[in-house]
Amino acid sequence: MDSMYEILMGLPLFNGVSYNRISEVVGSTKFHFLKYLAGEQIVQAGEPCTHIKFIISGSARVTIENSDGRFKVSQTLSKPDVISPYFLFGRATHYPCTATAIESTGILQISKQDYVKILNSDPIFLFNFLNLLSMNAQKAIDGVLALTTGSLEERIAFWIVALTQRGGKDIVLSCRQRDLYALFGVQRTSFIGTLDNMKSRGLIDYNQHEIRINSRADMLALLSSPAED
Repeated sequence: MDSMYEILMGLPLFNGVSYNRISEVVGSTKFHFLKYLAGEQIVQAGEPCTHIKFIISGSARVTIENSDGRFKVSQTLSKPDVISPYFLFGRATHYPCTATAIESTGILQISKQDYVKILNSDPIFLFNFLNLLSMNAQKAIDGVLALTTGSLEERIAFWIVALTQRGGKDIVLSCRQRDLYALFGVQRTSFIGTLDNMKSRGLIDYNQHEIRINSRADMLALLSSPAED
């Protein structure tokens, strides 16, 4: 029981819950513990999001890309991150990303039906999940407002923040530079000048095909009125 308790207490959506309450949840909920070897796929983009998936050990490479695969944003998630929790409810209940185990990776999986029961069983569970959803919504609003300033740095930051999660590390935007010029609506000289400036300040590194983000927190800080997400 202690190990189960420690696992659950380490997960963000179970923060602030007592040992006794966790014991009750464990006794009434089906928890599925899955193990993936390095290179095995955990989630496929477009797959129905019928379970909430917590990373409890190891790490996963999570990638979101457009329909033709020319634009990709990849990040590494590890314990105690949740894989795309925003898509468990709402109109779009399909995973927007593909997640692949980088190493031997443990996943705690709870069905949507059982998770709804957990949320309804205690206000703390519900508050944690609503707080997660609210912070994600605030992040999007701050990003859209930042776009109105016309700053290319902020536009790049917005895309990175919008397409990654709070715990995301080793973030890489993969796309040909000429496609990025069109995406951001700028000339090549302006785009390269902005990248060079960001690189000189230690925010990114880049080549003709990739932009590597040194810190997601720094991208968040570039937005005009960032909300902690």
